[in-house]
Amino acid sequence: MTDTALPARSSSAAQGTVFAILLAVSFSHFLNDVMQSLISSLYPMLKNDYKLDFWQIGLLTTTFQVTASLLQPVIGMYTDKKPLPFSLPFGMCLTLIGLLALAFAHSYEMLLVGSAFVGLGSAIFHPESSRVARLASGGRFGLAQSLFQVGGNFGSALGPLLAAFIVVPLGQGGIAWFSIAAMVGIVVLIRVSFWYSRHIASSAKRAAHTLFPPLPRRKVQSALIVLAILVLSKQAYTASLSSFYTFYVIEKFGVSVQESQYLLFLFLGAAALGTFLGGPIGDRFGAKTVIWFSILGVLPFTLALPYADLFWTKVLTVVIGLILASAFSAIVVFAQELVPGRVGMIAGIFFGFAFGIGGIAAAVLGVLADARGIEFVFVICSYLPMLGLLTIFLPNMKAVRVA
Repeated sequence: MTDTALPARSSSAAQGTVFAILLAVSFSHFLNDVMQSLISSLYPMLKNDYKLDFWQIGLLTTTFQVTASLLQPVIGMYTDKKPLPFSLPFGMCLTLIGLLALAFAHSYEMLLVGSAFVGLGSAIFHPESSRVARLASGGRFGLAQSLFQVGGNFGSALGPLLAAFIVVPLGQGGIAWFSIAAMVGIVVLIRVSFWYSRHIASSAKRAAHTLFPPLPRRKVQSALIVLAILVLSKQAYTASLSSFYTFYVIEKFGVSVQESQYLLFLFLGAAALGTFLGGPIGDRFGAKTVIWFSILGVLPFTLALPYADLFWTKVLTVVIGLILASAFSAIVVFAQELVPGRVGMIAGIFFGFAFGIGGIAAAVLGVLADARGIEFVFVICSYLPMLGLLTIFLPNMKAVRVA
């Protein structure tokens, strides 16, 4: 069932300036996801101020995530042929516009427009920044992907906490303070873009090579479908927590809005740690091993969550975040091994699919919550990790490398 990892490569590419670039894109990912996590963090306040139903809350998430998902594969495929280094700061500029729209919106429709601009910014940011992380990896692809993604996870975790301290006391206009983060991100990404441009110029004459021969097309397609289903199960469950966990603990345990934000921070913080650990473990033991453990291994904890008291709810959500989040970097690395030379396309497809399915799941779960209640949603979602059994159909990449 397991898979061995790619050997770590000791090269100059794994030292010095390259780690500076990895940290820069991780930090930019942190800023990007702090800003985009504000949308879900503000749901209790927006629901009260604008008298929104749960389906309208779900539609806000859908607008952001589907907007991001539709463009990411297109951008990834295009930049595989023609990289666009300075698209990185441009994407951050769009996020800045979206933030300002959210801060000064006076109608639900304007909230949707702001969400769409934040989604467009993410659509442009993710494929190219994921490519930069891989270029700066020095062959340690799992580590690089985890460093890149953990920045985003920490941003998603810190967003609700910042919302509790800044936006809840100041109101909707407090979102405008986060435009400072967008401007810092633009400056950092301009510097990354210059490095990216120099890297493209210096490697223009090098012949592209793959780590091992690709599998037959049909086997690659079936493996990608399995990976997509695994992403579906992970993102749909994550959407139930990121979009509705605050409502769940408020309704079931009677906690305050601020305390619910702290509890969401615990889950998202654990997810950030799980993301960081998943990459190095995948480099050591193989991406397939991490996928097995992450998707299927979380099942006992998700099944127990709907029946736990407040204390064990806190414990279980931390454990769930820690285990479940380790899967995504392993899935992306596995997919990039399946389709060598298509880094941007694979990153765009999987990041975009993750955003899109999360948005669709949020909308569907919102409708279900209106009809049957929040607690019913968490009972239904607790069975989603059972789809991790499909990991058995993924090819053994060790055998492919040996061949």
